[in-house]
Amino acid sequence: MVLEHKFSDNWSLKNAFRATFYHFETSAFLRDGTPLEDNRILNREFNQGEFNDEAYNLLTDIVGKFSTGSIQHQLLFGFDLSRFSYESLFRNANAAPIDLFNPVYDQSIGETTSTPNNSSLTEALGIYVQDQIALSENLKLLLGVRFDAFKQTDGDLVANTESSQSGDAFSPRFGIVYQPIEPISLYASYSRSFTPAIGISFDGSTFEPERATQYEVGVKADLNQRISTTLAFYNLTRSNVLTEDPINQDFSIQTGEQRSRGIEFNIGGEILPGLNVIAGYAYTDAKITEDETYTPGNYLNNVPKNSFNLWTKYEIQSGSLKGLGFGLGLFYVGDRQADLENSFELPSYFRTDAAIFYKQGQLRAQVNFRNLFDVDYFESARDLLRVYPGEPFTVQGTISWEF
Repeated sequence: MVLEHKFSDNWSLKNAFRATFYHFETSAFLRDGTPLEDNRILNREFNQGEFNDEAYNLLTDIVGKFSTGSIQHQLLFGFDLSRFSYESLFRNANAAPIDLFNPVYDQSIGETTSTPNNSSLTEALGIYVQDQIALSENLKLLLGVRFDAFKQTDGDLVANTESSQSGDAFSPRFGIVYQPIEPISLYASYSRSFTPAIGISFDGSTFEPERATQYEVGVKADLNQRISTTLAFYNLTRSNVLTEDPINQDFSIQTGEQRSRGIEFNIGGEILPGLNVIAGYAYTDAKITEDETYTPGNYLNNVPKNSFNLWTKYEIQSGSLKGLGFGLGLFYVGDRQADLENSFELPSYFRTDAAIFYKQGQLRAQVNFRNLFDVDYFESARDLLRVYPGEPFTVQGTISWEF
């Protein structure tokens, strides 16, 4: 739900509220965390249970424009209030091993081995203020700061015990944009963030909040009135990042520090009447820099060093077929490490998508073709025994009427 009110041409208020409810039930056989025997026998456990969560978020912004002499300001002041709670009720039981090359199904389930039943409640408040300052027509500054505070209570529903923690932090944000000439914008930014970590550790201990620091510099160029391009370099450092416990799959651990740095290039616009092209390339160097579980220097899983995308769309501009259009997309994703141990790689892939659409008045109709040539590829992985294939050739149609 979103409510907006304009006090004047220069001042406005925006209020947004969202509530989310989620219920999930599962009954599945999982690996028990031990290695394969003879590279074919998978030791398993049976997992059954349910997960319930509720999330509420209230966001309020006040935006105002004013001037101090010749300097123009756009002031943003706001707060967000959130409440997230969850309850996980599970049981694990012994299950017979299975031969991956000669599987025998419908085997009986053994005795219950554990009941990891837990709950968590996180309440957080963020207050922020930001000022976009136009010192001149070609020089602009952004100055901002955010204050976050949270309280988190975790419960062990089996032992009937609770643990809690709280924390707060100030996170600054700075930015500058300079235009040496009108079509060229040079920019730089610095920001920090502070986020409560939501998860369960095997020993019942609480998690430290995740912290992040990012630097970015770049240039944006308008090649003409229709085509623009951007080139950016960034460096992002995150600490206390949650990841799955490699030994106890129902729980999480925190990695010490991760660093991602890279270059992104994008170009897009209408190169001919009705013909739009968007293309992008990214080089990403994402590694673990400090940790006690994984080796520093290991690459982050599911993050390719090289990726590329190209999407082109043409819409007929006149005649009886006006509003009919076609789209073609090309997507390349390079090799990626499949786990934080860097024990194996997911191979690169090249996928082609396409679309046909029609617009006439208030009518909108579109057919999307994903993985047009039915290429076999892997989307992501969590470990050696959980590798997720990409979806095969898929057709999806939509039709809508705009009011």
